[in-house]
Amino acid sequence: MYEAFFELRERPFSLTPDPRFLCMTPRHREALSNLTYGISSARAITLLTGEAGTGKTTLLRTALANAGEDTEYVVVSNPTLTRAEFVQFLANKFGLSTDAAASKATWLVELEQLLRERHARGITTALLIDEAQSLPDQLLEEIRLLSNIETDTEKLLPIVLIGQPELAARINHPSLRQLKQRVALRCELSRFDLASTASYIASRIRVAGGTPSVVFTRDAVTLIHEASLGIPRTINVICDNALLSGYAAHERPVSARIVSEVCRDFQLAAEGEPNAVDVSDGAPAPLERPVLKPRPATLAAEPAVTLPEPTETPSPDAVNYSGRPRRLSFFWSKS
Repeated sequence: MYEAFFELRERPFSLTPDPRFLCMTPRHREALSNLTYGISSARAITLLTGEAGTGKTTLLRTALANAGEDTEYVVVSNPTLTRAEFVQFLANKFGLSTDAAASKATWLVELEQLLRERHARGITTALLIDEAQSLPDQLLEEIRLLSNIETDTEKLLPIVLIGQPELAARINHPSLRQLKQRVALRCELSRFDLASTASYIASRIRVAGGTPSVVFTRDAVTLIHEASLGIPRTINVICDNALLSGYAAHERPVSARIVSEVCRDFQLAAEGEPNAVDVSDGAPAPLERPVLKPRPATLAAEPAVTLPEPTETPSPDAVNYSGRPRRLSFFWSKS
């Protein structure tokens, strides 16, 4: 709807986990390396955790897209199953017999035979479980036992568990110590800082064929980071609605004023302010709205956002640095 107005080929902030839009922060790069290595080298269990909306499923799909032809896999995206349903689901996904779906003993025999046959042909078979924090304890025990299928030298069914932080807390419980001992690789996705938020927004706009400075002002990006708390999914929600509002108001690039209106509608606030969202133009909020903190009427008078020195050369989608106090800049040259 708004794509042509902002000179975009497609919507850049869809909530679907499209690997094309993955923004490779150092933490995401590390996590992707862990997933790829865990699958390709047949580690027992690889654990990836992160808060809801931090990009775990997108990272999983990227890892699978990068997998070679010598890798077969089964993905469980809704693990709230009983033990019998779990057996039936995997029997179906692995192409086992109807007898295997009805009998756990038959299922185990056929599954191990299939894994050994594939291994003999040089094929790695992986089991990947998304939303693993929802796994019942009995299925966590089944997964531990599946990780025991092995030859004398390597595992035959590498397993990847992907879930929210409570998954790590559960695995740390003494009752699951045997499962924890089988976790060979462990990584975590965290929220974006301001620089990563700017890079993330710019990256998605470029993938969609646009120019970041044409789409958002730098003050708008700063406010998006504050209101989203650096969570990519929330960033997408704010940006998509801000673009729609900017299109309706015929405003390009989208200003902090538009972003603050969107944040008020979604009742989003900076951390530590559960009912407040900054208003860039200092206008008073309607009575039915949450109480808002006024900001200076002139955007140019806002205090600078100081960022740490980069540890590596930043990408053109990141942040500009100069001799003046460092402040997030959403404008750059492509040269």
